[in-house]
Amino acid sequence: QVQLVESGGGLVQPGGTLRLSCAASGSIFSIDAMGWYRQAPGKERELAARIITGGAIIYTESVKGRFTISRDNGKNTVYLQMNSLKPEDTAVYYCNAVVRSSNSNVRLAYWGQGTQVTVSS
Repeated sequence: QVQLVESGGGLVQPGGTLRLSCAASGSIFSIDAMGWYRQAPGKERELAARIITGGAIIYTESVKGRFTISRDNGKNTVYLQMNSLKPEDTAVYYCNAVVRSSNSNVRLAYWGQGTQVTVSS
């Protein structure tokens, strides 16, 4: 079993800053990728940012230049630095990790519980 625990969400004004953290624990042999997805009410969940172990990073176009994803591999933790926040960023943010729990080619995706980010005046 693998557990992902997010923290750092909250209420901020437009232009504000938040830093999300997600720590993975449990049966982990290796982590191939970690990322952040977000879902606003009534909308589909979408990728916000993703980083693989080798360092490749992908952002959704709407957050480029404002969000920065990073990993601390030793702590199995991923961060999302969110600057210049906009009301459109309001959503529940979910941590995701692609994990190998043993020395095999089997990879499973795990999800955190989600943390609320609200950007409003």
